[in-house]
Amino acid sequence: MDETHDAAIVVDDLSFRYPGTDENVLDGADVTIEPGEFVAVVGGNGSGKTTLCKSFNGIIPHFYEGTFDGRVTVAGLDIASSSVAELSQHVGYVFQEFDNQLVNPTVFEEVAFAPLNYGLEDYRERVHRTLDLLDLDGLEDRFIWELSGGQKHLVALAAALSLDPEILVVDEPAAQLDPVNARSTYEHLTDLNADHGKTVVTIEHHTEFIAEYCESVVLVADGAVEWKLPVEDALNRLDDLRAQDVHPPQVTRVAEQVCDGDDLPVTVADGAARFADRAPAESVRTDGAVEPSPAADAGREPVISLTDVSHSYETLREGTRQALDGLSLDLYPDERVVLVGSNGAGKSTLLRLVTGIESADAGEVTVDGVDAGSALPETLADDVVYVHQNPEEMFIEDEVRADVAHYLRDRGYPDVEQRVDDVIEFLDLDALQHRDGRLLSVGQQRRASLAIGLATDPSIVLLDEPTGSLDLASREEVGRTIDRAGQRVETVVVATHDLELAASWATRVVVLDEGRVIADGPPETVFSDAETLERASLRPPQVVRLSERLGLSPAPLTVTDLVSRLGTAESAPPAEAER
Repeated sequence: MDETHDAAIVVDDLSFRYPGTDENVLDGADVTIEPGEFVAVVGGNGSGKTTLCKSFNGIIPHFYEGTFDGRVTVAGLDIASSSVAELSQHVGYVFQEFDNQLVNPTVFEEVAFAPLNYGLEDYRERVHRTLDLLDLDGLEDRFIWELSGGQKHLVALAAALSLDPEILVVDEPAAQLDPVNARSTYEHLTDLNADHGKTVVTIEHHTEFIAEYCESVVLVADGAVEWKLPVEDALNRLDDLRAQDVHPPQVTRVAEQVCDGDDLPVTVADGAARFADRAPAESVRTDGAVEPSPAADAGREPVISLTDVSHSYETLREGTRQALDGLSLDLYPDERVVLVGSNGAGKSTLLRLVTGIESADAGEVTVDGVDAGSALPETLADDVVYVHQNPEEMFIEDEVRADVAHYLRDRGYPDVEQRVDDVIEFLDLDALQHRDGRLLSVGQQRRASLAIGLATDPSIVLLDEPTGSLDLASREEVGRTIDRAGQRVETVVVATHDLELAASWATRVVVLDEGRVIADGPPETVFSDAETLERASLRPPQVVRLSERLGLSPAPLTVTDLVSRLGTAESAPPAEAER
């Protein structure tokens, strides 16, 4: 690290307006981040938090040439008068869409890219030192596209660290990773902060990670910094957080309803200590018996059936990578199914096979009795809607209404305008129907992209990571959209890392690991199986882990359920509480 520079970030009265807009996205922002801090920047979608952080490495104003006022100094450099190249030696930046910043074929070339461009003769030593720091040694010769999502994210982090910057900014480190990989990323960031003196700034929606790893929190609201506080104080500002669509940790939400005072716990460990005297004297336990799936017992025909399905992808160095391996699964009408598993477990592959976008190497996939392997995807599209992980890819026209109509006309449906009107009304899209879908918020995009599919009156809806990278309001909007979809179609299948969604919404949770089903049942059963979850690189929601620490079995799955149990424990004798 270059000791001649002070690694502080000082933002003084910063305002910024993007070209073509009338309003400032930042408006008089002030904040100071001291050297060696570990800071989370939070705020709702559109609050200006990402724009604020992009000023730290000069992307704003040098790449986005809007209206810039105020002053930002980083590591002693004024960003307005310093080049991005100069700033990059002091600030490493990992974008939310980290795949897009990986530009070289192999891991070694990616991490060596910046040192080589700066003519550093020790570039090889830098690469190996950085890879070793992030537990990536041995992957030097691997192609980027062969890596898992977690490995790609760490490679992007390694590339950002290759110049040994004093400051590291990471946008949404948990957004596209399974819970274990997300936690691993935060562990690495903690090591970089504590052991190597890096100033770490994360942009984050997941307050559980903030509570466990960060030192302080910056709240951005309406383009300004409302406050910067120590993490415990920040996560107790519940009204401020909710006003900016930031969800407090589940533990804190439980404490809000059952504890007196303002000093609320923010981690599972703190919550377990606080609630110990409110839990029943004897745990409410069951014999572990599981109610069978009503659909499976009713003798009905499945709407989706996969029988001994295998599917693989070819890699250059390792030959065939098995995505699905002899998987069998039947999904029934009126089910709300959540597929969970680590990055690379096979969730997205399974969804693509159901749509007919890809065909299985072996086995059989049927959808409403139709062989998906031999049917054209456009034929299956009459019955199956697939909403991509990146919904913006579904918009090709200049307004949402035109996009919905385009897909209907392209498939030859009659009464196009009437169908468009119906689905616009059903999904409450009237205010958005004349907006360009590519310019909507992510939550609005998911709702609009679902309209494209629901206009054909399908019987099955498949959603891939619908709540990734969303703030509280957008998550709730997507949740309402999923509920509405369930009112209109027979079966909804969601592939996600969001175990809160799985716990609160699903009637059935299917756990995938290395292309196989390793658990399948109601959420309360699946989330009580710690060994299986660990095998699949999953962690149950915070409220489940807290309930287990308190000895509650079966563990409540939602904040409301746990509050009810703790309330009973407080107000009733143990025997009565058990009943």
